[in-house]
Amino acid sequence: MNPPLRHDVSIRGQLVVLGSGTSVGVPTIGCGCHVCRGGHPRNQRTRSSVILGLSQGNLLVDTSPDLRSQLLREQIGNVHAVVYTHEHADHLFGLDDLRLFPFYLGHPVPIYCEPRVEARIRHSFDYAFRAQEPTHAGAVPQLVFHSIGLEPFQVLDAPVVPIRLRHGPRFEVLGFRFGNVAYCTDTNEIPDTSWPLLEKLDVLILDALRDRRHPTHFSLAEAVSAARRIGARQTYFTHVSHELDYDAVNATLPPGMELAYDGLRIPL
Repeated sequence: MNPPLRHDVSIRGQLVVLGSGTSVGVPTIGCGCHVCRGGHPRNQRTRSSVILGLSQGNLLVDTSPDLRSQLLREQIGNVHAVVYTHEHADHLFGLDDLRLFPFYLGHPVPIYCEPRVEARIRHSFDYAFRAQEPTHAGAVPQLVFHSIGLEPFQVLDAPVVPIRLRHGPRFEVLGFRFGNVAYCTDTNEIPDTSWPLLEKLDVLILDALRDRRHPTHFSLAEAVSAARRIGARQTYFTHVSHELDYDAVNATLPPGMELAYDGLRIPL
C-alpha cells in the first residue's frame, strides 16, 4: 500500500479535547433525558481522550473506542505517538485505528505506557503480536512499546511528568503534566505525593463524572474542591456523564472552572 495523501489540519501549540464523556458516551444508549435527547452540541460527548500538537508531532493520550470519528471530526491526519493513562476499555479499545499511521510515519507507532497497560494490549490485541507474518501491510497495528513509571520522560522532544492518581480503592492510573497543563482523568483521589506535581498550573483538566458520589470518579463537588486546592488559572472538567448539562452546570461553577467539551482547543 502506498502512503495515501493526507488531509491534516495542524494543531501545533494546542491541546485538543477529542472526547469529554464517560465510558458509555453521551447521548447514552436508550436514555431519553434532556441532555441525551436535547441536541446541544456541547452535550455530545465521546469517550475521553486528548491530543497535543507538539513541536515534533501529535501526541495522543489514550485510544478511545471513538478515536476514528474524533480524528476525522477534528481533521487530524496523523498520530506520532501515544501515551496511556490506564488500560480500561473506554481508554484503550480504539487502538486498532492506529493501523494507518505507520504508513505516514515510516515506522511503528511509539506507545508509552505502564507495564500492566502493555500486558493488557498484548492480551486484548493478541493478533498484532503473533509470530507469523501478517498477510499484508496494515493488517495489524504496528507498535513499539516504551515502558514508563513515575519518572519524567520525553516524547517527541517534549517533557512529560507522570502523576499517580487513584481510580477507586483498588486501581491506580496516571495523569500527565505537559508544561503548565495537566490532564487528570479517571480519578477520585489524588495521593499526597502527587499534589506538588500539580502546582502552578495554567490549565487543569480533571475528572468530574456527575453530581452524585461515585466509587471510582470525582463527583462535581469533589472535583471543584480538588480544583480549588490546585489553584490552576483555568480548570476544565472531563469524563462527564449525561447527568451534567453543559449550560446549567457552567452557570453554577466558580470563576475559572467549566465543563470541557468535545473539540475544545487549549493553547499549550
